[in-house]
Amino acid sequence: MATEVKRWLQRELQIKLLLPVLLIVVVGGVLALLNAGTMVEKTYDRWLLDSARALSKQVRFEGDQAVLDLQSQAESMLNFDVLDKIYFSVSQSGRRVSGRAGMPTSGSNERQYRLGGRAFNAEFDGQPVRIAWVALPAPGGGIVDVMVAETLNKRSLANSRLLWWYAAIGGLLVAAAMAIVVVLRGTLRPLEDMASRWSVRAHASLDPMPTNDVPRELLPFAHALNSLLGRVRGLLERERQFAGTAAHQLRTPLAGLQLGLHRASQATDIESARRILQELGPATERMGRMIQQLLALSRLDPEIGAGLDFDQLDLVDLARDVGESFLDAADAKGVQLELVEPAGGAVSVRGHRELLGEALGNLLDNAIKYTPRGGRVLLEVDANPPRLSVADDGPGIAESFQPVMFDRFSRGSAGGAEPTEGSGLGLAIVREIAALHGASVQFERGSLGGACFVIQFGGR
Repeated sequence: MATEVKRWLQRELQIKLLLPVLLIVVVGGVLALLNAGTMVEKTYDRWLLDSARALSKQVRFEGDQAVLDLQSQAESMLNFDVLDKIYFSVSQSGRRVSGRAGMPTSGSNERQYRLGGRAFNAEFDGQPVRIAWVALPAPGGGIVDVMVAETLNKRSLANSRLLWWYAAIGGLLVAAAMAIVVVLRGTLRPLEDMASRWSVRAHASLDPMPTNDVPRELLPFAHALNSLLGRVRGLLERERQFAGTAAHQLRTPLAGLQLGLHRASQATDIESARRILQELGPATERMGRMIQQLLALSRLDPEIGAGLDFDQLDLVDLARDVGESFLDAADAKGVQLELVEPAGGAVSVRGHRELLGEALGNLLDNAIKYTPRGGRVLLEVDANPPRLSVADDGPGIAESFQPVMFDRFSRGSAGGAEPTEGSGLGLAIVREIAALHGASVQFERGSLGGACFVIQFGGR
């Protein structure tokens, strides 16, 4: 059995928003550790190289020999620094010209610079230093080494400060990530509150929920829920109405059936009981027909009908099958039942064959019922537009009944006669089946002089 996976919107949002922030913090921290020292080193190396170049410009030559006449004030300025000790050395072919002797000319972590010169780490005067070296060509050949050395106090301090700045920025990003978590929780809380409030209220009432305090982004969701509640409310209301009217309509025939059975049970001889039971036959058939139509009507709720499967079907074939099922009833009453087919043959529409057969059967049943003995019922199929029509030469329908003839449990009358027996559901079922198919039902004065009902299909 597959394990059900439940998605957490808050967790997904946190992951999607926090991962980039945490990635920036991690990558930024690594780059800071790798580049902080390099940035500080290059900055201070350039200052040392500038000092070495400035010192090299003070060297002059007497013949082939380099000479440096550096005034005491200039030497004091060159050596002055609050945090670090600075040393300089000028030598030619191993001979000290000026400054401190014994300064190394190479070391570790050496870096070459584009404008000339190099810098490297070494140890001098018992402490680690960074030395900047530039070469000055001598007139007779060879070079003069000009070097400026500095201890590493300022560099260490600058590295520490830079790392502190990076740490502060990383801390701000982490704080921003935590703020995202808090903001997400606060942002999603109205949705959770709304779901909780609506869940509690929906158990007590299906009325629409107020949306005045719903965030704008959640309004479509709120309207969709209210729409769903409205559909459920309408479905339950239709179910209540259906149950009430069905109970009301079945109460009378059930009472008559019970009374007849009681009379039969009290009969003094078999013949009397058989006669009473025979009298109950038509009432039982009417009640069976009513139950059948009630069941058909229960299937036609719009919420249920929306899920029906519609197929391509031929109206001519449908009319032929349904008409043949009513031939015996027509012959029993001496009514001539005719089918008129279009010249072009098949008429194709998209629909539900069983439901359309039910609708057409109701129209034929009414027509045969109201048509006098020896009359005619005409079932006609037209192709343009697709339509089914049932006409008879009976007395028609009283004008007073026509406005309500499609209402449930309305029983019509033949001409101006008394209302006929029946469930009063036949035409209501026809109308609702037609509506499910995007079709319309119309009442017309037929070509035979009686009533004519037409089911006309649209573009479905």
